[in-house]
Amino acid sequence: MKGWLLLGTQIVWFRRDLRIHDNKALYYALEHLKEDDKLLLLYHIHPDLTDALTKRHDYYYEALYDHVQKIEQQGGSLHFITGSVEDAFQSLFSIVDDCTAIHVNVDDTPFARERDQFVQQLADKQNIHYHDYTDAHLHGAQEIVKKDHSHYQVFTPYYKQWINRTKERPYHIDLSQLRDVIQKRTDDFTEGQKRYGTLMQKKTGKWKQMAGSDRAFEQLQAFITNGLLTSYNSDRDRPDFDGTSRLSAYLRTGAISPRTVYAAVQEYVDESGNDEGANIFIQELAWRDFYNMIYYHYPTSKDEEIISKYQQLQWSYDEERYHHWKNGTTGFPIVDAAMRQLNEIGWMHNRLRMIVASFTKDLQLDWRLGERYFQDHLIDYDPASNIGGWQWAASTGTDAVPYFRIFNPTRQSERFDPDGTFITSYLPELKEVPLAYIHEPSKMSDSEQEDAHCVIGSDYPEPIVSHQEMRQKNPRTL
Repeated sequence: MKGWLLLGTQIVWFRRDLRIHDNKALYYALEHLKEDDKLLLLYHIHPDLTDALTKRHDYYYEALYDHVQKIEQQGGSLHFITGSVEDAFQSLFSIVDDCTAIHVNVDDTPFARERDQFVQQLADKQNIHYHDYTDAHLHGAQEIVKKDHSHYQVFTPYYKQWINRTKERPYHIDLSQLRDVIQKRTDDFTEGQKRYGTLMQKKTGKWKQMAGSDRAFEQLQAFITNGLLTSYNSDRDRPDFDGTSRLSAYLRTGAISPRTVYAAVQEYVDESGNDEGANIFIQELAWRDFYNMIYYHYPTSKDEEIISKYQQLQWSYDEERYHHWKNGTTGFPIVDAAMRQLNEIGWMHNRLRMIVASFTKDLQLDWRLGERYFQDHLIDYDPASNIGGWQWAASTGTDAVPYFRIFNPTRQSERFDPDGTFITSYLPELKEVPLAYIHEPSKMSDSEQEDAHCVIGSDYPEPIVSHQEMRQKNPRTL
């Protein structure tokens, strides 16, 4: 439908930035509006990305639903287009034939870079200005470089430069201006709206109380005001404590920006004079940027080792071992409890992510199997951070742990879950096991097993491997 609007229209295309507040693309779109221009808020439903319903899809759909509701509360609509990138955007520019600009927040994943390059070229042909902004990270993938302009491979020198860079303040969105210019849905977007309705029918509703911008702000405030930030340095590695921010899923969907998080932490430090815990937490934001930079420069790292000499390494695939690992039946309580946490709630404590990833070395499993499993089951799945973490554990990536270092799951369990509180919360079959054996229940005698109502090999499995033996058989030592 030609000439659907008499005035100029600018578009904000949402992707992994599902929020109104402190949205850089939205802010600059409002800044760029000329008198009597209108603003169209857009979302592209790509069939290749929306056919599946993993935990992360389910959570993302809930976040998308929340975003739609927030936009409607401002008197506007999120307009949906669907189909391939080429078909969807050619149709869009045909419908909105007075479009003067499109605003997006950068997504540095390989798929998104290729997609965005195509849309930018298409926009250029239509004389439509294409504006992109760093929003999902405090510093973009090409922003922090060495003196010779090459990218960093090691976190510590990267962080030294990162921490000294000025951080942008959150962007204030003028809601009254937004309400004046925001477009309501028209019949031209019926097909996309139907596709959105199909997605909403798919979602389970399981994550309703855990998704969206309001809950993201609530979680941030709770983390800061309840003392968790102050104790972050000492408690962040303890899965038996609620000592982490739990902001990862909100950052991944863009329900909250890293600028908002950073500013809130800095404000707390400035007002309280207490930076205990805050400095370590801010390092975690830097790790997000670091791994995003690494993935940008190594776009094939999802499928191949970053360190080229390890690309010919022959990893194994033992289906039985993989089955036990992913289902939490390895006979190593901390590993099993961690995997059951992942399978039940779609999230896993960061220390546990390192433990279960390292344990795949004991099983001599290809790290890609673990990375793919996390991809499907983590609601906070971020490809750059996940791939970076798995390559770190496999000793094949940048700044990786030495190949000979394999976490001893029992020692990790004793150190970070000393009372077995976390273990028994996900392994009820071990609730009556004495503390002396909670990390190695297979060491109980027959009579002790009977007293604990936990017969090894029946109620709880025998360890499927010997850590000490498998450590010597690590494929890097063959």
